[in-house]
Amino acid sequence: MILIILGLFLLIAAGAITRSDERLKRFRGPIRGIGMLILLIGIMVSGIQQIDAGEVGVKKLFGKVQKEVLGSGLHFINPLLQIEKLDVKTRNYTMSGVHNEGAKSGDDAIKVLTADGLEVTIDLSVLYRVIINDAPMLLQETGADYEDKIVRPITRTRIRDNAVYYDAVALYSTKRDEFQQRIFKSIEADFKKRGLLLENLLVRNITLPQSVRATIEQKINAEQDAQKMQFVLQKERQEAERKRVEAQGIADYQRIISESLTDRQLQYESIKAQLEIAKSANTKVIIMGKGSSPVILDSKTQ
Repeated sequence: MILIILGLFLLIAAGAITRSDERLKRFRGPIRGIGMLILLIGIMVSGIQQIDAGEVGVKKLFGKVQKEVLGSGLHFINPLLQIEKLDVKTRNYTMSGVHNEGAKSGDDAIKVLTADGLEVTIDLSVLYRVIINDAPMLLQETGADYEDKIVRPITRTRIRDNAVYYDAVALYSTKRDEFQQRIFKSIEADFKKRGLLLENLLVRNITLPQSVRATIEQKINAEQDAQKMQFVLQKERQEAERKRVEAQGIADYQRIISESLTDRQLQYESIKAQLEIAKSANTKVIIMGKGSSPVILDSKTQ
């Protein structure tokens, strides 16, 4: 566009020279030629527009946004048109309490109040992209700085609006997925009205107040101690059962032995034992009267 304006200016200047001083008329031809050359180059440059992959081009004529969108590739257009390029790839907008981790430097985490009146800090990532067909509307109604005008304020507001329905501990643990789905739906609707498509919403971290964290740790420790005691009691019960079974086995054995042994069996076993002792070279056997057991003496003590 600048080259076209410059070329037209030179042509107008060349025409003005013809009506001015005769000494300047000799420059009329070269100025006109240069002006025509610059004008042609400007028309060629302005009439060819390249749109890179992952971008769309929105046409503007004298500030008015056109509805037609240019896709990626090479396009021949009206040289008077101005092309505004918008990125339509997936974008990541992160708000984090870690320095230089998010879109803004410093602590950019979202501080919200929960249903129980506690302040909770949330780190969040928003994955979104520009809807191609809605790019002209987005550019006309919001502008190219839509992240600061739409993404950031709507996300932070909807998170604060929905956090008040949850207690701090529930938000941190059992209700985290439900909270994430809830804010996703509300933010998705707001984005779509303005030409943005919300792809995903990632609650990266939820930080509870120190007092609440201490209470949770105490509860977890108490639950672990209770589980440990249950394990010990279970082990003691198993050991008691083992001893009961062992005692029952000994009692059954003794009962069986006592029922199976008779006087004749005991006399027979005694004779066998005496016989084995008598076979030893170190013993002497003294035969007693009828019905009495023999006396066995150790020869070493005699």
